[in-house]
Amino acid sequence: MRFTESSSNLSRFLVLLFFTLSISISYGTNTLSTNQSLSGDLTIISHGEKFELGFFKAGNSSNYYIGIWYKKLYSNPPIIVWVANRETPISDRFRSELKIIDGNLVLLNESKFQIWSTNITTTLKSAIVVLRDDGNLVLSDSSNSVEPVWQSFDHPTHTWLPGAKFGYDNRTKKNQVLTSWRSKEDPAVGIFSLELHPSSNEYVIQWNGSHQYWTSGSWNGKTFDLVPEMTSNSLFNFSYHKNENESYVTYTVYNPSVTSSFVIDVSGQVQQLTWVETANDWNLFWSQPKTRCDVYALCGAFGICRQTVSQFCNCFIGFKPRSESDWNQSDFSGGCVRKTDLQCGGNMEKQDSFMIKAKSYPPSNITLEVGSAEECRTTCLKNCSCNAYSFVDNQCLVWNGDLLNLSEDNDSGKTIYVKVASKDLPHHTKSYWVIVGAVVGGAFLWGVRYYRAILQLRTPSQRAHLREVNVQVIQGIMCRVVES
Repeated sequence: MRFTESSSNLSRFLVLLFFTLSISISYGTNTLSTNQSLSGDLTIISHGEKFELGFFKAGNSSNYYIGIWYKKLYSNPPIIVWVANRETPISDRFRSELKIIDGNLVLLNESKFQIWSTNITTTLKSAIVVLRDDGNLVLSDSSNSVEPVWQSFDHPTHTWLPGAKFGYDNRTKKNQVLTSWRSKEDPAVGIFSLELHPSSNEYVIQWNGSHQYWTSGSWNGKTFDLVPEMTSNSLFNFSYHKNENESYVTYTVYNPSVTSSFVIDVSGQVQQLTWVETANDWNLFWSQPKTRCDVYALCGAFGICRQTVSQFCNCFIGFKPRSESDWNQSDFSGGCVRKTDLQCGGNMEKQDSFMIKAKSYPPSNITLEVGSAEECRTTCLKNCSCNAYSFVDNQCLVWNGDLLNLSEDNDSGKTIYVKVASKDLPHHTKSYWVIVGAVVGGAFLWGVRYYRAILQLRTPSQRAHLREVNVQVIQGIMCRVVES
């Protein structure tokens, strides 16, 4: 009897378990219909199991996002190619939902507030979402699933996948823009972007949406002038298209078994990558700009780029990263700040300067009329707003704002002097102990002479006078230590 009851209970448990698993597995298809939603660890997977969509966690934070990643690339964390809610993460993926509402794909957070949507106005009779094998997430009407109403390929984040168009829509006057992640663990919109300028038929990379620091050159019928790697290879086929409606480039991979990706990295470079199975990692096929230090303001304010070292972004002497955590995640946009603030007024910190050799001068300098290099130096040190100076061709150049876009060049670079607290300079600590050592040595010699002299004195009044002189000498020695 006990055996029969146990068998019956076990059967019921297995049926319940199978039913639960079958519900989860049903969401492992490549579609999402109006009566379904994604929460927690549920995902949809493209038909050939190349891509997967669901919630993912970025880095060590508690934030979750809806994204698409490579299904078959064994990487932890997964390699993300598209993110829906870049600027509005959620904290509880089990109480949040991705679902179709009124013909739109929307993301509801744990409070059931809509934080992201495909935001289309077309009325769909029966909407359906499909994740395709090329990584494209497509929203369409189930009665006409061939024509997308909305697709993720039209709204790239930091990755441009093979088969996708990337360009400019003449009808809407809108650019598709690739934007870097803020850091390796934060998919929010970063400061580097890539887009097409249709008037000149060239792609440009910008810093902070305002400063252009790289161009592909114009399309010459076969390739972009400044990116010969696009066609001088046997892996990729790039093509440029232009008509009255749109201008765009698309590319394919000759060998379908090769996994490839085109990204704008947090380093400010665009990179063409191929996956190497044996190494379980990406191989960099080509990148632009070729030198990381050519990326504008890569190291932020008061940071300097050193191409010859592994940690290419460094803070000036006497400076530290504004955010250590961001710096450790390769997000250098916050730049550096002084270890010791320079204050004006009666309690002014003793100031000095140190020399750097940079490839070019930082922007926004002011020219002062002074007579000598020493006068240029003194003028900057006395001016509360001045952060750096340079005396060249009998002209005094000063910088009052942040120092940006500095790349080290010790051979033939421009000489710039950066203002900093004297105590934060390496020579200050060394010279301080040199002074202390000299003073202490002098005090020791004086003590020996004092001891010998006092033994030779006979009367109490003579000894008292010598003691008074000794006290004055010791006080003088202490003052020298404090002043140094």
